[in-house]
Amino acid sequence: MRYGFVIDNRVCIGCHACTVACKAEHLVPIGVNRTWVKYIERGEFPNVSRNFQVTRCNHCVDAPCVTICPTSALFTRKDGIVDFDQRRCIGCKSCTQACPYDAIYIDPNQGTAAKCNFCAHRIDQGLNPSCVNICPEQAIHFGDLDDPKSDVAQLTSREPVSQRKPEKGTMPSIFYIEGDTASLNPAATSMPESTMWSSQNKGVGHNAGKDGSATDLLGIVRRAQATRAERNDSPEPVLDGLLRDMEKATGSSKVRRAYDQPDKGIQWGWEVAAYVVTKALSAGAALVCALAFILPMLGVQAFALNPVGSLYQVVLPIVSLVFLGVTGLLLIKDLDKPMRFVYVLLRPHWSSWLVRGGYIITVTGGLTTLWLANGLFIQSSFLFEALAWPLAISALACATYTAFLFGQCKGRDFWQSPALPIHMLNHAPLAGFAVLALIGRDVRWALFVFALINLAVVAFEIWGKHPNEDSAATAHDIQTGRAGRLFWFGVIGIGGLLPLGLLIVNAPFSAALAILIGLAITEYLWVFMPQKRPNT
Repeated sequence: MRYGFVIDNRVCIGCHACTVACKAEHLVPIGVNRTWVKYIERGEFPNVSRNFQVTRCNHCVDAPCVTICPTSALFTRKDGIVDFDQRRCIGCKSCTQACPYDAIYIDPNQGTAAKCNFCAHRIDQGLNPSCVNICPEQAIHFGDLDDPKSDVAQLTSREPVSQRKPEKGTMPSIFYIEGDTASLNPAATSMPESTMWSSQNKGVGHNAGKDGSATDLLGIVRRAQATRAERNDSPEPVLDGLLRDMEKATGSSKVRRAYDQPDKGIQWGWEVAAYVVTKALSAGAALVCALAFILPMLGVQAFALNPVGSLYQVVLPIVSLVFLGVTGLLLIKDLDKPMRFVYVLLRPHWSSWLVRGGYIITVTGGLTTLWLANGLFIQSSFLFEALAWPLAISALACATYTAFLFGQCKGRDFWQSPALPIHMLNHAPLAGFAVLALIGRDVRWALFVFALINLAVVAFEIWGKHPNEDSAATAHDIQTGRAGRLFWFGVIGIGGLLPLGLLIVNAPFSAALAILIGLAITEYLWVFMPQKRPNT
């Protein structure tokens, strides 16, 4: 059994009855939606047409939100419905990043994830979903897609149907009859700053209460009139001016988005970008401690690492644990349900890299603590050598696992880059040797090598071949506008070319400082910019 929807766009009138019924059935707060109607307008006044699209969770067969959820708060029922349990949700927002359809929001009242659950409580009682009952034109059909006698199975077999982003491989369970290309593809139209009949604030759900630009129909008309007055144009009909204003807002006079749900904003904020940096510093400090013992065992005398003394036995392990503690605090702070953070370890869903990462961090912290205890109290060379390889491996895993977590975020195509694991893996030695350079150790050539690798990987992620248009568009966004100035000055300049030049002229301290500043700027852009691409 696999329940699904068929939306008949031939008869949908865009009345929003389904949205209202869904809000009433589930007490959905203002500003967020489980079901909403998207409006797309085509043509130029007066020859304008409008298409409607009922939009909601796709109840995917291979649901990425279920895979990434660390506590199984999102799960797939035997009947194919992707449901959720608010009691298990920790508010990590991983599901919002994994969903390619922007169907999941963080409830501003509960601080937990929510979405369309097919009215599972009604289905269990043999009732129709509330949106199906309310639709005045019977544009929403539901049933078992695996039953050839069901209404939805017959519609999908005899009518040409389309889906949203089938290339994602999620196998959505929602089909559209006469689906409009511009409606199905988020990149086909831009989100206007203001829309007809709506006051759409930026800052809902997880970002509720944050500043945004609220505008309504009257505001649009006033701006259109003010613009005409500034140009000293002759008076025009208000509706004509309004349509022209809408065209300018979308940047297109042919196809424009006239109505959609409000922007959810940035779900993973500065805490996530900062945690990537602090985790790299922690992993790097632990890695160079381990290398100080591993390299002599291998007969390698490079890197100028001397295991004798307190630096690699006590000081750097303390540095590693401090930054690891900061990493944990940042992760907890980013949760909308911070008191439930232990669910990641106590109620783990092992397919999620958030869970795997949590255990990797725990193991790394445990090994580093043993290393520090040996340095403080036992000072056994045998124990250092025994711990060196496990500590090095766990430190590299600690730096790298975030790449695989980002890789599970199918809603962010830029994070699907095959170079991202190398990007993250290189963080550990790059940050570790930068710390050594800051305290006066001569590790110039090692720092030069890893700084060069970092610059090469960044260049590949930006200018290399991209798997799709969205990823390429994100790379373009990083290079242009305000982000572009930060990219060229902070990432390429301060974090890339400047350290190489400083190392050549024998200024390792300044080079290390530039590398760490560039690393922070890079992760800020890499976390924030992909989230600015629309998924609806």
